[in-house]
Amino acid sequence: MHAPNQISLAAKASGEPEFREVGLGPWCESHPGEPRPDNPASPNYDGRYASALLDEGDRRNVLDRYRYWSVAAIKADLDARGRHDFEVAVENWTHDFNIGSMVRTANAFQARRVHIVGPHKWNRKGALMTELYQHVEHHPSIAELVECWRNRIAGEIAAERARAGAAAIHAHDVAVDGDNQRLHALLAEIDACDTRIKELESSRIIALDIIPGAVPMETYAFPKRCLLLFGAEGPGLSRKALDLADDVVYISQFGSVRSINAGAAAAVAMHAWIAQHAVIA
Repeated sequence: MHAPNQISLAAKASGEPEFREVGLGPWCESHPGEPRPDNPASPNYDGRYASALLDEGDRRNVLDRYRYWSVAAIKADLDARGRHDFEVAVENWTHDFNIGSMVRTANAFQARRVHIVGPHKWNRKGALMTELYQHVEHHPSIAELVECWRNRIAGEIAAERARAGAAAIHAHDVAVDGDNQRLHALLAEIDACDTRIKELESSRIIALDIIPGAVPMETYAFPKRCLLLFGAEGPGLSRKALDLADDVVYISQFGSVRSINAGAAAAVAMHAWIAQHAVIA
């Protein structure tokens, strides 16, 4: 029998750790005397609140402003605030445990969509329920995903062109009427459409893998609109995914290991996009 490790004994005797409590308890305890916001007769009624959470408390891993809100209300608010222009795709051929972690990170960085490629079933444990707040799509193959994504980009370009055309017609009519304030607003709308079209036309599918010819992420300029492709732990991305990607990017490493954890790599890549494009409040 081995003697107990002295560090382990000292750690046990230290009395640490004391964790802080996350979230809120039942409404009546956290807001004593305040009327419940799920009561239509209440002056602070708000349909976004979930009665069950008000009854039992809300210890979920969500931001404080979403305490007691239903899942549907949180998802709708994320949409209303505006999701970021990058999308994430994960190949699911090996039922990788890292997929849940990638989905959770995609939620943290407000990805527009998450795509699961391969079998519909995937390990959700690491996602910690964050998939409920995301737009998650499933695809039978990487080829189908790429076709779907490119068609969506083409549709958005067509919509922006139509919007710009309509604004140009209105601007002509307004100019004749001499309404300068409305004219400036329409011209600004046309400029916004043109900017958006350029962003969409510059969109890229970016594979994250360490292969010959890949470029270091540290020097890569992420396009604003893009689809990030992630593979399985170990084998990386499939040959088909690499063939269909516009660019292949890798994370520079300096130790002896060939690659870092797939979930960690995904987090680094998503944050690299955030660092280049997100508006930080």
